[in-house]
Amino acid sequence: MNEFIPPAKPIIGDEEREAVDRVMRSGMIAQGPEVKAFEEEFSAHFGLDRACVAVNSGTSGLHLGLLSSGIKAGDEVIVPSFTFAATANSVALTGATPVFADIDPESFCLDPESVRASITERTAGIMPVHLYGHPANMPALREIADEHGIQLFEDAAQAHGASLDGTPVGGFGSFAMFSLYPTKNMTSGEGGMVSVATPEIERLLRLYRNQGMEVQYANEVVGFNNRMTDIHAAIGRVQLTKVGGWTKQRQENAAFLSANLQGVTAPPVADGAVHVYHQYTVRVAEDRDGLAKALREEFNIGSGMFYPIPNHRLAPFQADVDLPNTEQAALECLSLPVHPSLSQGDLERIVAAVTKLASAGA
Repeated sequence: MNEFIPPAKPIIGDEEREAVDRVMRSGMIAQGPEVKAFEEEFSAHFGLDRACVAVNSGTSGLHLGLLSSGIKAGDEVIVPSFTFAATANSVALTGATPVFADIDPESFCLDPESVRASITERTAGIMPVHLYGHPANMPALREIADEHGIQLFEDAAQAHGASLDGTPVGGFGSFAMFSLYPTKNMTSGEGGMVSVATPEIERLLRLYRNQGMEVQYANEVVGFNNRMTDIHAAIGRVQLTKVGGWTKQRQENAAFLSANLQGVTAPPVADGAVHVYHQYTVRVAEDRDGLAKALREEFNIGSGMFYPIPNHRLAPFQADVDLPNTEQAALECLSLPVHPSLSQGDLERIVAAVTKLASAGA
């Protein structure tokens, strides 16, 4: 059988190993100069024109971003249900309530009209997810937020380098969180980066990540230990020098798949959007699970189902809402390998296998 093609593949090279060794030899392992440099370089690299704050995970970034933006118990934040649970979890951890809205069936991101219909007197914010690396419809969501005097946030966990009409993802909301988990488009080993719109949010976020103190032992708020280490930051700094090339390769891989796949619906890209393809997600009209199983067993090709159980049906939430586009996507979506480690032969194998199985109704 051919060699296994994994659905994702973290890329760690000698430069990352040397950076970690340099930090280890320095004796400064906890949050220090590497973290500060990583924050500044991340903001500059992605053209964010705002401060960035590094934390120990993407979920921490969402949680602290919401707290720093004033979200509290009694508030509601509108989120998609078709996403990883961290989006809703972070809202719930502030004491607020996640309110689930439906998605646009093409971008898989929040549908502005569903958001509008979900607003109540308790709504304090809207938090779209730039799912799979495709930007949400931020102008339409901004219009709704401004109309109701509420905040707009960004879960940009999967969207490093994505943009809409020339504005980079991470530059729209009160804050935006980028995940640095190993399978993301770039990694720090584990971690998150939060871009912030105001000095007030930045200061609070830095307090919350560091036990509530800016000056040692002078605690100002009840905080957390959500700091990033210099070891992780050193890895992230090296990855910043590579992510541009990796993104270009992801886009080229996606273009080949879209031009050649048959029997499935390829992911469209909205006008003015730059998609960075954290995942290449197709729709399979019939027996998505069977196709994924056959890809693995017959062709040794991995794939991913993100996300088969929408958040509103998960045990912690159990929300009684009608989200038809979300339910349909949960049944049909399958993410195929698109990562930059794929060879041309790998891409051709994926196309041949998917086309054969889809045409056979597998």
